[in-house]
Amino acid sequence: MRRTTWAVTAAVAATVVVGGAQIFGADGQENNDRGQGKRCSEATVRGDYGIQIQGTRPAPGGLTESVIGIVLRNYDGNGGFSQVSNVKGSLTGTVPDSQGFGTYEVNADCTGVVRFQAAPGVVIEERLVIVDNGREIRTAVMVPAAVMITGVHQRIHTR
Repeated sequence: MRRTTWAVTAAVAATVVVGGAQIFGADGQENNDRGQGKRCSEATVRGDYGIQIQGTRPAPGGLTESVIGIVLRNYDGNGGFSQVSNVKGSLTGTVPDSQGFGTYEVNADCTGVVRFQAAPGVVIEERLVIVDNGREIRTAVMVPAAVMITGVHQRIHTR
């Protein structure tokens, strides 16, 4: 009888712990299923972000090259941004301090899209997800299809 009572008690305790872990995260914040309850907008990512990128892209001669880079991007909070990038391709070399600009849209569920004017007539489209109340953004290039670059953005705090 004692073993049965102990087993039932242990099962109930495990259910409560697992159920509680699903409702509340490790930091005690309530988890919402599939981002429900989150409210993001363009203003969520207002300010300066340091970005690290890596991936592959087309290179001259029909080749594909590896690419890495760092970017300083300023989101204006209203759907526009400017940036300075330093990118290095394994075949094409380094392009230092390249100025750029673009637009971005943020959905209430903290996903969105960035459109970057890489050159006249060349638009790079990234999909994004906002993490940790805008302290971090994760991106992946979707257009053009041959560009396979991901980015991690960290908000830069000024003192």
